[in-house]
Amino acid sequence: MRKRFMIAPILLVGALLAGFPLFAQDNAQTNQWYAKKEWLNGLPAKPAEVVNKAEFARQYQRNKAAWDKAFAFLKNTDFTRLRPGKYPIDDENVYATISEGPAREISNSKWEAHLNYNDIHFVVKGKEKIGIIPVGQVKNSVAQAYSADKDIAFYTTDKGTFYEAEPGLFYIITTQEAHNPGNKVAGYEGVKKVVVKVRNVP
Repeated sequence: MRKRFMIAPILLVGALLAGFPLFAQDNAQTNQWYAKKEWLNGLPAKPAEVVNKAEFARQYQRNKAAWDKAFAFLKNTDFTRLRPGKYPIDDENVYATISEGPAREISNSKWEAHLNYNDIHFVVKGKEKIGIIPVGQVKNSVAQAYSADKDIAFYTTDKGTFYEAEPGLFYIITTQEAHNPGNKVAGYEGVKKVVVKVRNVP
């Protein structure tokens, strides 16, 4: 019986040694872990201020190896040499898509959300606007029903806040947020960007 009761303390010590926040609701601990940015693993880029830190911390804790591979890919890849397309990183657990082309005008019906993957939006060249809003605020405004094959649903809203994405600044979008990416910034006609998909762990 004693061995069973030893499991919880062992897991607790392991989490502390790994530097993980133990509970997502502990904002002070989560913010402290996030601010150290050890999770970047040396990636010379800055996360946007609007990252959902609590959910990202929870996802990182549950799937650390996948997130580490995602940031290593962004750090070690020369994207000027890669053409648009899909690039496997860890089979279907982590992969990247590269796109290049003109940005679009903002559309209220192009808010998207995913269930199976979290996103890292990483602009390589140019600028774009990306809108972000908690998915709970748009779930009753479905523009296109969820597609399991594509892991995407679209929503319509005139709310949400738009931010500029540019080289050196990336956005982590969890499954808790709807987002509206790929929108035009005045003076920038073309955008090359990478979206790294990291499997969501409920």
